[in-house]
This record gives sequence, C-alpha cells and structure tokens, in this order.
Amino acid sequence: MMIAIVDYGVGNLFSLASSLKAIGAEIVVSGEKKVLHEAEKIILPGVGAFRDARAKLAKNNLDEFLIAEVKSGKPFLGICLGMQMMFEKSYEYGEYEGLGLLKGKVVPIKDCLTDKSLKVPHIGWNALEIVRDNPLLKYVKNGDFVYFVHSYYVADCAESLLAVTDYSCPLTAAAAKDNIYACQFHPEKSGAVGLNILRAFNEI
Repeated sequence: MMIAIVDYGVGNLFSLASSLKAIGAEIVVSGEKKVLHEAEKIILPGVGAFRDARAKLAKNNLDEFLIAEVKSGKPFLGICLGMQMMFEKSYEYGEYEGLGLLKGKVVPIKDCLTDKSLKVPHIGWNALEIVRDNPLLKYVKNGDFVYFVHSYYVADCAESLLAVTDYSCPLTAAAAKDNIYACQFHPEKSGAVGLNILRAFNEI
C-alpha cells in the first residue's frame, strides 16, 4: 500500500518520510498528480503561513486535484498546516479559503488563552485528550504526549473533532471524518506515540 507525501514546496518532508519508512510503510514523495493518484493513501504536510501554502497548492490546480482524490474515498491525512488547510477558512493575517473538506475555521491561539502568560506560538509536548474513538488513534491513549508547533488552531469543528490538548483552553489536536484524517501536532516529531499514529494510518 503506497503512501504519497505531497511535495508542494512547503515543509521539511525528510523527517516525515523517515518516520513512515521506520514503521515499514511504502512511500513516495511527489508533487505530480499522476504519482499522487496512483498511491493508495495521501499525506498533506505543511509548515509556515496559510496564505503562502494555499497559493502553492492552487498552482497547477493541485488543490482541486486533492479535493477530487479525497472525494473518491482515498484515505487522506493532513499534518499541522496541512490539517488547517483541510478546513473551510483561515483568519491568519487576513481571511483565506481552505479546501473545505471539513467544517471549521482556523483562528489565533492567543484569542483563546485564559492564561495570557502562556507563549504563542505553542511549541512543545502536550498531552492528548481523546474525545472520540477513531482508527487513527487506535494505538493512542488519553494522556499520551505529542509535539506541537503552531500559533493558530481549528475551531468550530465539532463534527470531526477527535482529540484536544489543554493550553489553558482546549485546542483541537486531531480530527477525522470518513476517509479524512488530520493532526495539528507533528507525528513525525512525537516519538513512539507519533510513530503509532502513522502506523495506524498505514493500516487504514
């Protein structure tokens, strides 16, 4: 079962590719539609600014292609910024349309904090609180720690919410609906817990 990592010029793909190889997954890293289409599963990574990443996806209509792949039923995993782009809209330095695969919006963490002494971006290890069972989290238990690096989070996503993390307010950590899966944290930087999440996706 081949997993394709979407290469669209955003993010360090080496760590993710290495983690997938470590759990025995067959992978290909590509931005070519033919290669992505032939894979059985797709992972959309991403770091940096929403606007820039969204524009790079729109180049060559890669965004429309990925939407079609998801609608065909192919398992699809978004990571960090890749997760955020799967939702309807982002309010990161403006207002930008997402891929609209899941209901929800991307908003600043700073507006949610009840403890204003906490730093943004939210960087480091935080515990997961699982709110709904899902195959993606079948090897994960409540309280497992994963690694985050983000200044924005997905809100208003009740229908797909899988897990939250507490940062003086509940931040969306993982989401899923049908064949769509998403992690705000970096599984490839989250040790054994992260590898188990990638293993679960490989087995879906």
